This record gives sequence, structure tokens and C-alpha cells, in this order.
Amino acid sequence: MPRETWTDGRLDEFAKRVDERFDRVDERFKQVDARFNEVDKRFDRIEADIRELQKTIDYRFFTLMGIMVTGFLALASQNAF
Repeated sequence: MPRETWTDGRLDEFAKRVDERFDRVDERFKQVDARFNEVDKRFDRIEADIRELQKTIDYRFFTLMGIMVTGFLALASQNAF
């Protein structure tokens, strides 16, 4: 197997190409980070919607329970007399 010799010029060119490729990778990561930021914003909005929905469900549940308890008490008081 032949052995290649690396001159200073070839090493400099190799280092330059490696740096260029890492610069491109860094640029792609910036794009990915921007996309993740958009996804995070959407999840924040969805989480806020879910919290609001939970509040609505809780409010309606306790309202329904109050109505039912009032009805049962009304029936019990009619039967007590």
C-alpha cells in the first residue's frame, strides 16, 4: 500500500476544507435552532390552550356538581316534610 506524503500546502488545504465544512455545519445548526424555536412557540401556545381548556372543564364540573347537590337537597327537603 503506497504511503502518501503530506506537504505543508496539502495540510493547509485540508485544514481549510475542514473549516469550510464545519462552517456549513454551523450554518445548518443555526437553521435547525430556528426551527426548534418555532416548534417551542407552537408548543407554548398549545400548552396555554390546554390550561384554558382545563379551567373550563373544572368550572363546568363544579357548576354541574353544585346543581346536582342543590337538586338532591331540594328533593330531600320535599320528602322530609
